[in-house]
Amino acid sequence: MELREHIHEYAARHRVKPGLTGWAQVNRSYDETLDDVRQKVHYDLEYVRRQSLWKDLLILARTIPVVLFRKGGW
Repeated sequence: MELREHIHEYAARHRVKPGLTGWAQVNRSYDETLDDVRQKVHYDLEYVRRQSLWKDLLILARTIPVVLFRKGGW
C-alpha cells in the first residue's frame, strides 16, 4: 500500500504476469530504494506497452547467461 501511495503507476505494474524473469529484472538490480522501485515500474510498464514475442525472446536470451553461468546476474 505504501508503494502505491509513493509511486504513481505502481498498481499498473501488476498487469505484468509473474514469471521466471521479466524486462525489469534483466535491466535493473534488486530494489534498495524507492527510486529503484520507480525504475522497475517504468520497465514493467514499457513491457506492457511493447509486449511481443521478440521482447519475450530478448528477455529469455538475457536470462540464460545468468542462469547457466551466473554472469550478469544481480
